[in-house]
Amino acid sequence: MSDTAVTSLPPVTPPAPPVEVRRRDPLRLVRLLLWLALLAVLLALPLYLDAAWLKAGQYMMIGAVGAIGLTMLIGQAGQLSLAHAFFLLVGATAYTVLSGPTDDERVVGLGLDPGLALLGAVAVSTLLGLAFAPVAGRLRGIYLGVASLSLVFLGLYFGQAFESLTGGTSTGRSPAEFSLFGFPFSNAGPEIEILGVPIRQAERVWYLFLALTVIAFVLARGAVTSRIGRAWRAVRDSEPAAAVMGVSVGRAKAGAFAVSSAYAGLAGVMTVLWFDILKPDESEFGTYGINVSIAYLAMVIIGGLGSVPGALVGALLVNGLPQVLSLYAADLGWFTGTGDGALTPILISSFVYGAAIILVVLFEPGGLAAIGRRIAGRLTVKHPGKEQ
Repeated sequence: MSDTAVTSLPPVTPPAPPVEVRRRDPLRLVRLLLWLALLAVLLALPLYLDAAWLKAGQYMMIGAVGAIGLTMLIGQAGQLSLAHAFFLLVGATAYTVLSGPTDDERVVGLGLDPGLALLGAVAVSTLLGLAFAPVAGRLRGIYLGVASLSLVFLGLYFGQAFESLTGGTSTGRSPAEFSLFGFPFSNAGPEIEILGVPIRQAERVWYLFLALTVIAFVLARGAVTSRIGRAWRAVRDSEPAAAVMGVSVGRAKAGAFAVSSAYAGLAGVMTVLWFDILKPDESEFGTYGINVSIAYLAMVIIGGLGSVPGALVGALLVNGLPQVLSLYAADLGWFTGTGDGALTPILISSFVYGAAIILVVLFEPGGLAAIGRRIAGRLTVKHPGKEQ
């Protein structure tokens, strides 16, 4: 028998790992350019608008900052909160106390630098949000909403009771003029002109609020797209599944509530600077009352739950419409009636965004953000992915 030739086979190599196909978003650059164009327009507006319109725009930016914080809490983490007005009051009071003069016998003041006082007010709001975290960790849905609403009534009581901090409902107290590194955001200080336009208090506060809004927006977008945002969404979708995946449910809920409280505290600082006075409410309906919490909830629902850009649009409608109607009312003589049955800009605005909420709930639960995503999807030209 002849030897059988054995042919050796070549070594078997394992299959190469699949190449990750990354698809480029054709509209990403377009969106970036649009955001930059919007920022350029906002930077140029003080050169063309008078102080009244700048004041209206500042109020819209206050709403934008607060709405961004609330949309992360409700839309991303799935926690219903009606306590936003309380944390606005906390931020406003903390800033006024921290930056207030130390020689006023009627009220308490620590005399800190206004910039440090702003950071301190945000920190105080964050800590109070963490203090409420055990309650937020045990409750969900409407039960959490009712529990958080109690904070608004608590703020009403403390605002009236602690006059040494708030100044009381009759007179209130004035906050310290904001300055940063010695530069005042008022009519004091150096005279500045841009293209022949003097940059005074209205223009300076506009740029301050715009900077705070941009910072709040960028930080929120970073949080939503990061590991923190993924943990929030996991808890929102299913707490048991999130726990199985290694997410600390209690820590995620506490973090979301703390972040939302910090944003509300910053909006409170902006509110007291906008009004130029800290004056606690005499009833549950006021600057820091139930109506304000509902207004912020409306911003989030109209803009789209969980959408940071949608929160900006919601604030534009809810906080901006009353301001715009008031300006036109003064120019054209609209809404001049008085009394309980009179049509006022605030009442008309409530009707408008109330109707907007109904339309969103019935026809587009995703809000204006979902409409924007649908339009962007139709404009996107789909190409086969290329290996990179």
